[in-house]
Order: sequence, then C-alpha cells, then structure tokens
Amino acid sequence: MTYGIIGVGAIGAAIVTGLCDGVQDAPQIVLSPRNASRAAELASRFATVRIAQSNQDVIDQSSVVLLCIRPQEARSVLPALKFSAEQSIVSMMAGSSIETLQQLVAPAHSIARAIPLPAVAAREGATPIFPPTEAAAALFDRLGCSIEIPNERAFDATSASTATIAAHFAYLNAICRWLIAQGVDEQVARRQVATSFAGLAALLHDREDRAPDFNELARDHATRGGTNEQFLAVLEQARVFAAVDAGLNQVLERLTRR
Repeated sequence: MTYGIIGVGAIGAAIVTGLCDGVQDAPQIVLSPRNASRAAELASRFATVRIAQSNQDVIDQSSVVLLCIRPQEARSVLPALKFSAEQSIVSMMAGSSIETLQQLVAPAHSIARAIPLPAVAAREGATPIFPPTEAAAALFDRLGCSIEIPNERAFDATSASTATIAAHFAYLNAICRWLIAQGVDEQVARRQVATSFAGLAALLHDREDRAPDFNELARDHATRGGTNEQFLAVLEQARVFAAVDAGLNQVLERLTRR
C-alpha cells in the first residue's frame, strides 16, 4: 500500500504524522512538491516518506491517492492529471460531491470523501467518511477510527458542523477577555479558561452504552437557581443558539452549491 498525497497542507501533514510517527510498519507515502518546506520537513522526519517531482508523479506511484487541495483549486489541478481505474481516491475537499469527483478523477471509481481533523496526527481522530470504501475505512481506522455517514446530504451537514471550531475558540477568548477586563492577569485568565474547558473534555468521550447527550450535560451543569442556569438563560434570550442554526445553514448552503 502506497499513499499519495496531493496538497501537503495542515491536514495532509497531520495524516502523514499519524501514519508514521512512532509506527514500526509505517506505509510508503509520496508527497506532492506543493508546499515544499512542509513536504521536506516530513520527508526528513520519516523514512517511508518521499517527495515526488510532480502531482502526476504522485499518482503514478500510489495505490491510494489523498486529495488534500482546496476545493476551489480542484478544477484547475485535477483535470490535467491521469488517474488509474485501479486506484482508490479519498477526498478531503469540502463541498466536492462524489458526482463531481467521478468526473475529475475518471477512470478511478473507488472514491470516498472524508473530514479528518488535526487529531489524526495523534491517531485519536474520529473521521466521518462517505461512502465507506475499503481504502477510506482502512486509512482512518489507523488514525483513530472512521465513522460511516449514511448519505451525502448527511455528510455535507457533518462537514458544515466543523465550521464551528473557530467560533468555539472565539467563545473561550471572549471569556478570557472579560476576565482580563475585571483585572485578572492575562496569563492567569488564559490558563484558568483553558484548564476549565480541557477538564470537561472527559465528559465528551463515548461511554460503552452510548454517545454523550449534550442536552443532558447542559441540564446537569445548570443547577436550578444557579449561575450556570442564569448565564444559559441570557444566551437563550439573545437567541444565540438560533444564530448557530442560521450560521450552519449558511455554511451547508455554501458547501452544497459547489
């Protein structure tokens, strides 16, 4: 099995790291020359990683091709390349449908979409895939686990949900800024906010019987008459959660319009 990666950005680098770092049976990986400094750094770190001369060279040497380029670049990059019917394709390009990919990578027909996040570098990712091709499932099971999404509409919605990550950190920053305005030292404020929310992460891991129930967790932490209940009520009155719905709908519309 040789993986070829076209587009060595942050996610491509995370995949390489997860496949190779501290692994005795690391697979052969061929990187496109795009983003030369990052590709060179990965090739210097891992013995099974090498840099190809061109994108076509990546394809010619690979049994599984990972498309990690930006969606807006797909139609300018992929039509010039020649794929093989025997190859498997795994696309990380948000909003690029299976139908579109079939046109861009023909005659390859084993095609999957995936939504990996940086946690794959530590082999702790839970990566949605559609459809669950053998190549996609095998890849992301090595990097944590793969999650099979039943249809493309649900996959696009799952992809849209990842647009909330920056807002999550902006929310934490808003809390931090408020603490600083109240006279708390900036480093202390950052540490307190980071520690508080990192400590809650344990509640988000799947239990043996079921995935976490976020509504239940919210109720558990909103003691009647307490400060959490009060703050949650303020956000609800401001229709913050309605804005979340509206934002996600806009992102989904953008993704499915491509």
